[in-house]
Amino acid sequence: MTFERFHLDPSLLLGVRDMGYREPTTIQERTIPAVMRGTDVIGVAQTGTGKTAAFLLPILDRLLKGPPQTTRALIISPTRELAIQIDEMRLGLSYHTPLSGCVVYGGADILPQVRALKGGADIVTATPGRLLDHMWHGLPKLEKIEVLVLDEADRLLDMGFLPDVEMILRRLPEQRQNLLFSATMPPEIERLAQRMMHDPETIAVGPRSQPVDTVRQELFQVEAQDKTRLLLRLLEGDDMRSVLVFSGTKAGADRVHADLQRKGIESCVIHSNRSQQERFTSLQTFRQGRARVLVATDVAARGLDIDGISHVINFDVPRAAEDYVHRIGRTARAGEKGHAITLATPCEARAVAAIERLIKARIPRNGALGGRPEAQQRGAGAPKRGRGRGGRPPGRRTRR
Repeated sequence: MTFERFHLDPSLLLGVRDMGYREPTTIQERTIPAVMRGTDVIGVAQTGTGKTAAFLLPILDRLLKGPPQTTRALIISPTRELAIQIDEMRLGLSYHTPLSGCVVYGGADILPQVRALKGGADIVTATPGRLLDHMWHGLPKLEKIEVLVLDEADRLLDMGFLPDVEMILRRLPEQRQNLLFSATMPPEIERLAQRMMHDPETIAVGPRSQPVDTVRQELFQVEAQDKTRLLLRLLEGDDMRSVLVFSGTKAGADRVHADLQRKGIESCVIHSNRSQQERFTSLQTFRQGRARVLVATDVAARGLDIDGISHVINFDVPRAAEDYVHRIGRTARAGEKGHAITLATPCEARAVAAIERLIKARIPRNGALGGRPEAQQRGAGAPKRGRGRGGRPPGRRTRR
């Protein structure tokens, strides 16, 4: 199937070609026609499946048929990084059209955002907190909103944004199309969908809370004091060309970053204590290949659209099992292959077990520092512990 089959405006097809898209992904193939019909849609898909283009293309096609310089589409995202990336894709896909857009998020100069909103940007992408700040001052004008998108809805829940979202919903016209996308569907999000949507079509791509099958998963069992040494050894691999390392805490991320720098490994770091400019600079440095390691907390587990990440390393096992799926979804995007490595201490065994229950699979174990993979440690065909050569329990030895 090609994008021409959707009968999109020719100017958008030029944008699709410029972006290098050839064939629609599964979520795009199923979502674009539904959105073009005006149906409310609940999209449940793993990260890296192409859902951003799945909702942007039909929205842009719709906006081309209406009055200009009027804000008619609103996209709400949980993080500034994701909001920026959505707007960058909007800009690429709509490059050959007269449509305008703006991105609204905290930690940035508010005046350019005010100017764009006053100019009636056709499509506004925003984080909830900064959008409410603008709304208190009468911007943006939302009475003409035709399409609302809640992206990464479960992350909006995790970050405590649902009350803000509810306040925003009360300011929107009741007659609108609603699109909700989420990697998982916790009960709170299902109840939100029931309140805001009208006879929605649910489009689920792949099993919920399952990593993509092109990610090779591996777990190293290691003592806490040996984690940094093991990480440095892993990074010596020739295939470690673009590595995202997840730390459980902001202080931990800074420590890992400092350790890598001391060893001469070019790295950068992002977490919520870094300023917006520092986070932007780190992401650009990593994207451009000037640093091959990006150390991050879970602020980066959702929405970071960085091509070519070869490895994800969980320096710390995530506390929430579903965050494991989101973390390793940063690699193997758009059908590529990837490698996810988890460094787990004995104290993290319970968290590992929760992850394995969620994904319904056992993560293959490797050896500890300096060890061998578990299959090699056992040895092919080796008798199991407590069995004799014939598979029978050995006889008990008694003194005479």
